[in-house]
Amino acid sequence: MVILSINAGSSTLKFGVHDIEHGIAQPAALTGSIEGLEPGGHLSLSWRSGGQVHREQPDVDGHAEPFHVALQTLQRLLQEQRAGRTLQAIAHRVVHGGASFRQAVKVDAAILHTLSDLAPLAPLHQPHNIDGILALGRAFPDVPQIACFDTAFHADLPEEEYLFALPQALGQQGIRRYGFHGLSYQSVSQTLARFSQRAAGRVVMAHLGNGASLCGMLDGKSRATTMGFSALDGLMMGTRCGAIDAGVLLHLLAQGWDHARLEALLYRQSGLLGVSGISADMRQLRASDDPNAQLAIRLFGYRVVRETAAVAACIGGLDALVFTGGIGEHDQLLRADVCDRLAFLGVALDHDKNSTADGTQVVPVHSKSSQAEVWVIPTDEARMAAQIAADLLRQ
Repeated sequence: MVILSINAGSSTLKFGVHDIEHGIAQPAALTGSIEGLEPGGHLSLSWRSGGQVHREQPDVDGHAEPFHVALQTLQRLLQEQRAGRTLQAIAHRVVHGGASFRQAVKVDAAILHTLSDLAPLAPLHQPHNIDGILALGRAFPDVPQIACFDTAFHADLPEEEYLFALPQALGQQGIRRYGFHGLSYQSVSQTLARFSQRAAGRVVMAHLGNGASLCGMLDGKSRATTMGFSALDGLMMGTRCGAIDAGVLLHLLAQGWDHARLEALLYRQSGLLGVSGISADMRQLRASDDPNAQLAIRLFGYRVVRETAAVAACIGGLDALVFTGGIGEHDQLLRADVCDRLAFLGVALDHDKNSTADGTQVVPVHSKSSQAEVWVIPTDEARMAAQIAADLLRQ
């Protein structure tokens, strides 16, 4: 079985081709991304196969849609690299499944309609996820399109975790906490289980990147998480504000702000970018000596510490802390700052191990004296989606 994993964004189409051997998704034999899909962007393709990295710039004439050219390029690449082997399914990362989808589904017109209704709850992701499904469906009309949901990992959250303190009639309409980054958490939790007996205990996973959240697990299942009804809540992120007093929004509404202006503020103009006024990229902020860049970094770390302690309280303590995501895997300074401030939870970092952990492999970074294990584990959402799709096809 061969499955293509797709993660479609506003400007980038990421892909991976996974062989399924004995029911298990293998690391991607072919992986890459097509960038420059945004209006006015410059289309570029990069992919890795056989340990080698390749790059090219597809030709785009003035009348061609970049997405259409990207799909043609992807089809050609698959034909060249897969030597005629047939895809059995295309697995799509879909951020929001709402109350309707607690597990992966084969996509049809009715499901697409429901997913479109959820787009306002994840405007940075959901519309592009849907565009990816539609485009790949046209490019590969005979191949099943499987939607794999970030919310599904949190489908069994306890009632006290997912309920808002609102009239129950609103909860019955689906206004509740869902949780996100589920494909990442499922991937990381399965990896942790291969390396540590603590995986069945009280684990806090920190997915830290342009989008950021925490998940508290017991017995390998999500029991607490920082993201809620939408992908806005909880931690400070690249351009998203994270948790905010609802009174601020009421205040801005009273000043005449409309929905579009509020959405732009909360999703695209806040977070690291908003506080620093420089960039949403932590690497650029680390390289800057601007006081506002340093303020943004401090605030980001503070929110991680605060929410980690809260999630640990919800699951009764801390046996293991896991860092993943672009920042979590690569920013050793942030990991050190967070762990040093979580010493009261029994966390003690081995700073030498931490300084060499770069997200390329699974690395324990706790000291021998640490009561809680600390791990850096690279996430593999694409492989997880391929596994979920394979399981669904077998069923």
